[in-house]
Amino acid sequence: MSEPHVTLDPSELTPTQQKLRVPLEEQLTSALQAATKRVSADYSGEPVPEVCQRLLDETRDGLHPDIAAGWQPDMDEFCRVAAAIVDGSIG
Repeated sequence: MSEPHVTLDPSELTPTQQKLRVPLEEQLTSALQAATKRVSADYSGEPVPEVCQRLLDETRDGLHPDIAAGWQPDMDEFCRVAAAIVDGSIG
């Protein structure tokens, strides 16, 4: 699996968010990739749901609080990244 990245759906964004879409995607992607590296480095056999929650928490911790509070990630995709950490195909 390649490094994870975040893509925002323009149809779900407010006009202001649409104007800021590219920098928002870059910030979210950076936080997700940093969290993926940390979670992967510390992985010690936890199940996918636990890794998925930790990945979400670590990603949100890497964001400005206002962005973290307003971001609603696709949890299926987050858990797919967590599964890749668990099976060793990422990190």
